[in-house]
Amino acid sequence: MSVSPKFQEEYSAKLPALALLSTLGWHFLLPGQALALRDNNRSRVVLEPILRTELKKRRYSFEGQERALSDKAIDTLVSRITQPDFVSGLKGANEGITTHLLYGIAVTEFIDGRKATPTIPLIDWQNPQNNDFSFTEEFSVLRTDQAATRRPDIVCFVNGMPLAVIEAKRPDGQPGKGPTVDEGISQSLRNQHKEEIPQLFAYSQLLLSITGHEGRYGTCGTPKKFWARWKEEDVSEAQMDALKNTPLSPEQKQAIFAERKPSDRTWFDDWASRPLSVTGQDRLLIGLLAPERLLEMARFFTLVDRKAGKIVARYQQVFGIKRLLERIKTRRSDGGREGGVIWHTTGSGKSFTMVFLSRALLLDDTLKQCRLLVVTDRKDLERQLSATFATGGELGDKKNKSDVFASSSRHLAQQIGQSHERIVFSLIHKFFKATSYPECHNDSADIIVLVDEGHRTQGGESHNRMKTALPNAAFIAFTGTPLLKGQQTTSRFGKIIHSYTMQQAVEDETVTPLLYEERKPDLDVNDRAIDAWFERITQDLGDEQKADLKKRFSRANQLYKADDRIRLIANDLAVHLDANIDDGLKAMLACDSKLSAIRYKRYLDEVGLFESAVVMSRPIRVRGMRRWTNASCPRSSYGGKRILATRTRKITPARRLRVLRKIRHSG
Repeated sequence: MSVSPKFQEEYSAKLPALALLSTLGWHFLLPGQALALRDNNRSRVVLEPILRTELKKRRYSFEGQERALSDKAIDTLVSRITQPDFVSGLKGANEGITTHLLYGIAVTEFIDGRKATPTIPLIDWQNPQNNDFSFTEEFSVLRTDQAATRRPDIVCFVNGMPLAVIEAKRPDGQPGKGPTVDEGISQSLRNQHKEEIPQLFAYSQLLLSITGHEGRYGTCGTPKKFWARWKEEDVSEAQMDALKNTPLSPEQKQAIFAERKPSDRTWFDDWASRPLSVTGQDRLLIGLLAPERLLEMARFFTLVDRKAGKIVARYQQVFGIKRLLERIKTRRSDGGREGGVIWHTTGSGKSFTMVFLSRALLLDDTLKQCRLLVVTDRKDLERQLSATFATGGELGDKKNKSDVFASSSRHLAQQIGQSHERIVFSLIHKFFKATSYPECHNDSADIIVLVDEGHRTQGGESHNRMKTALPNAAFIAFTGTPLLKGQQTTSRFGKIIHSYTMQQAVEDETVTPLLYEERKPDLDVNDRAIDAWFERITQDLGDEQKADLKKRFSRANQLYKADDRIRLIANDLAVHLDANIDDGLKAMLACDSKLSAIRYKRYLDEVGLFESAVVMSRPIRVRGMRRWTNASCPRSSYGGKRILATRTRKITPARRLRVLRKIRHSG
């Protein structure tokens, strides 16, 4: 007889999670066992006996011989790990522990009177199976104010250190409360407060909130709005289905149910006896907490940014970088490295993807010798990217910016041919002149060129000269808009290595959907207005002059500037905004030129339904370029000329009626 389904978090979320973690290779510890490994001290969060056992397996080389750590060295390592530095708060403590995890801790040993200072890794990154993976439930931790304890639902330990914390909630929301996955996130954030249990989160690399059918993840300090969903790309649905339906061994089942009621085991046996479908919670656990994947996430895909705090990569960044590393490792027949295109839509975090890539290259033994050349097409974009690299720790503590910025074409030539800087930033146009210097050439295949906004400014001579100067480098283009005719982005850089579309970003709720309503003023009226305007201004010209002028004005960008057409569009906009935009809201109109912006304002002011202002950036001259750019509006494809319209004046119904009649009469 089948048992009725239960929706409490114990049955819907926690027990399925405990079972799946056991299947993935984690060893379950009863809460009492975990407490005993903490010497029955709830203020401690590290399972010290397990940590000591793993450290005893570490070896270091001295004068050609492999040696084990002394007891004193192990005591030193345990002391450093179990006493995180909270002087600068949880953020600083977590950063310190994360640094120890990634790079190890140096200890002092004396061998026959001679001093050795080996750096000992706390985790064996190269051999994941040479680590201890244990987990427990209801992990009771004493609050720092000594007032009470908190009990995270599930905690996962690597070599005795709590690297992952999971909050499990029931899937059906409580009356008066929000979505249960949000409740788990809020609980995790609360527990990080200084009067709560921050000592647990000093070690955490991944934090999860699960509800049985869905889940989200973040890391230490991640605000609620940035907790993300996970979509798996390397593990197939069939593999996940097989993992979900793998029966537990008698030993695993006995461990989980040793302290539970017999009815709980009866329910679980009935639940596990039927085919189980893979849920969002299962995808999250498999994608992030399979032992090898957790080590991968902790090593390659988390970083501490001095401005944004600790950041964990989203799934498109993880798999994009994985595909990138595979591509970069591929050699062409001439010995050069293969490149390609990363097509990640706007808002998907391309800047941080570059920083994660830089970190991954440094930690990959086969690629750590590679240098990065980051190429942009605007000064402000160069500053933005370099700032992201700097706050992410990839530029070290460099005080002299000339070490990483190509300040001139000659300097770029020297950096390419003679410098050994690991990361260099340059504008694309500098290559045009740089290649005239003999030192601007490097045959090395260990140069990775990252081109931001790869769909722009990459079709000219500067691009060709860049590739000539670096014939064997891997050229990686980052873009959210690979739309050039003839697929020029992919033809110049290679195939698309990884893609993350706008539709995917909207589904993941990482970007807001763009709602578009097409506005079409009366084209016949436009044509008549333009024809009348043309006849009026050409009445004193000869036939040849008229033909020449008509050819010049036949281009769309000239027609768009036709004064009467601007008047028609302004009138149409005024009516539309008046009918559809609530009081107090604003609208923005991007124009093709400053002259058009001024004309639009004049006609909007004539209508008088709302007030408007012209916002335009100060034009600057970019050295070495024969065009003007607008620095303060770099993302505007219209050069930063904008109309901001806001209703700040009360419009009476009588005045609105008069204005609308006037517009219809003139239209």
